[in-house]
Amino acid sequence: MAMTLRLPEDLDAKLTERARREGRSKQELAIEAIRDAQNRAELKVDDVLAELVDSDAEILDYLK
Repeated sequence: MAMTLRLPEDLDAKLTERARREGRSKQELAIEAIRDAQNRAELKVDDVLAELVDSDAEILDYLK
């Protein structure tokens, strides 16, 4: 799906330079950054859920 992303000039310059250095497109780098951010967010949720399951194991066993 198409999307227009407007970046501040300083970020666009950094992205342009990185894309040039790595021989990749700015689009590829932006998609990678968004995926990485989403993965980090999902890991945080998974960590919190795992911690809750561990800390409340006795209660969860009782509710089964």
